[in-house]
Amino acid sequence: GLFNLGADLAMTPMGTHVGSGLTKSKSLKLLVIVSFALGLFITIAEPDLTVLANQVADVINPTLLIAAVGMGVGIFLVISVLKIVFKRQLASLLMFFYMFLFALTGLVIIGGNEGFLALAFDSGGVTTGPITVPFIMALGVGIATAIGGKRSNENSFGLIALCSVGPILAVMLLGMTINGEISYTIPDYSIAEDVVGMFFQHLLGVAGEVLLALGLIVVFFFVINWFVLKLPKKKIIQILIGITFTYVGLVIFLTSVNVGFMPIGYKMGLQLSKFSPVVLAIAGFILGLVVVLAEPAVHVLNKQVEEITDGNVSKKSMLIALSIGVGISICLSMIRIIFDFSILYYLVPGYFISLGLSFFVPRMYTAIAFDSGGVASGPLTSTFILPFAIGACMALYPDGSKVLTDAFGIVAMVAMTPLITIQLLGFRS
Repeated sequence: GLFNLGADLAMTPMGTHVGSGLTKSKSLKLLVIVSFALGLFITIAEPDLTVLANQVADVINPTLLIAAVGMGVGIFLVISVLKIVFKRQLASLLMFFYMFLFALTGLVIIGGNEGFLALAFDSGGVTTGPITVPFIMALGVGIATAIGGKRSNENSFGLIALCSVGPILAVMLLGMTINGEISYTIPDYSIAEDVVGMFFQHLLGVAGEVLLALGLIVVFFFVINWFVLKLPKKKIIQILIGITFTYVGLVIFLTSVNVGFMPIGYKMGLQLSKFSPVVLAIAGFILGLVVVLAEPAVHVLNKQVEEITDGNVSKKSMLIALSIGVGISICLSMIRIIFDFSILYYLVPGYFISLGLSFFVPRMYTAIAFDSGGVASGPLTSTFILPFAIGACMALYPDGSKVLTDAFGIVAMVAMTPLITIQLLGFRS
């Protein structure tokens, strides 16, 4: 609740003002430089990315991985902004970059690093966190509104979609350069006896991480406001209050999911796998239906979609499509763990169907769908669904050898299936 209120009061207005202000300045060079720097620094500060980097520290320097992913997001945020400025179609850009992505996938497999693929596709989901999503989405709205045109509403979407491609490409390119087996150590998912003490222990760490990530966006905003925007004092006070709500809300939320959801998710996956594989798959579907409703950034996206489309795409239809999509993705992921096969059997046909649908549905639905994929794979997915998958893997393969190839990739699945279900809504139009 605090996060959503803060997003309304601060994150969304900040992004909109920066986008429209920089566009109205008529300096394309300034817009490109700020977009790249913004994408780079807020990605480096994203807590989920640090977790991802530490998991492959044995074969890749974490600093190198974080810098590469940050560069990827920065470059693709620039591409996204240029797409809006020059009014290019999102579908054609997505088609080009995903074809390039799957060509790289083939090279990674030939190089003998197929175990890296699940991590690469997961990285596209973890880098679009709850701090960056509202700001980047609003940035697109601000630029598209300032430029205008009959397709300004459609052009305002797509930034999250393209920014999710950059990290996947960056991690794949790194995967082609490494040698040796990728190791993964199972975290300690035991439930702490001193829950209150554990809560406050995590609270301090999360408070610092959120302060860094949110602080970089705030500093960027106030620097740009000082030189370009020059907003009135009343608006600045409102934004500062909103930033406070956002900060407090995210610290409480992220601390709670880390302390409470990770051990419970792991325990559920472990026990349900031992009980029955069929029950595991059904439970995965039900969890997917409801877990997306608790993702903070999903509500920000739904509200923005309803406002920009004047209610043509309602919150209710978006939530239903997202819930069904994520439910299917987790169910399919459980089936993959049970039968132990490559994630490419899902991702390749899934993305081909997603890109194929873009030729038959209104462009607005394609842009919204590809944005929603990045938004759905938020912190609750990585702190509850991923441990759930790891627990299932450990029950079926106790030596832990299949965790990196089978449990990882579930974030990528959560990011993919909404692309199909939300585009299917477009057939009603």
